[in-house]
Amino acid sequence: MKELNQKLAIVQTKLKTKKTSYNSFGKYFFRKAEDILEAVKPFLIEQGITVKITEEMISADPVPIIQSTATISDGDNAIHATAVVGVDLNQKGMQTAQQFGAASSYGKKYALGNLFLIDDTADADSTNKHDSKAVSKIKQASKPNITTAQLSKAVDYVKSGGKLEAITNKYNVSKAQLTELTTL
Repeated sequence: MKELNQKLAIVQTKLKTKKTSYNSFGKYFFRKAEDILEAVKPFLIEQGITVKITEEMISADPVPIIQSTATISDGDNAIHATAVVGVDLNQKGMQTAQQFGAASSYGKKYALGNLFLIDDTADADSTNKHDSKAVSKIKQASKPNITTAQLSKAVDYVKSGGKLEAITNKYNVSKAQLTELTTL
């Protein structure tokens, strides 16, 4: 068991997972369970471990409650972490399957976060309030820098009446490139 604990500690200290999804309604970035699983994959063979997630409905009254369990195993030993979430059956605009799916995704994300010690104290799911400068930096980091070829196409796009905002929302644009785009 000590060896598995050491392997888990390695993953916990080296794992980096970005918040790649953006909630345009709440205007924040967040990570999904899939982001965490993608970031974990390189460690699987390197550390000789497997990771799996199981779910179980543990209550149905007064609301359905799902327990998600994330497990890391070396084939002999296993370490588990859980998260418990309720299913909001009154959530408007969603069918029942979508309500369960949303709760399932949320539970998986938090079970994995508990297992790998992903600190979500500043995550939008826990606060929904972010410093706009910090959000801007995250947005900027998640956009690619505009290449020379893309800049050339962007110039043509703006010349033909396209909006500059469409370019700056998609790419990081330097001040010099911005000047080139705005002096057309």
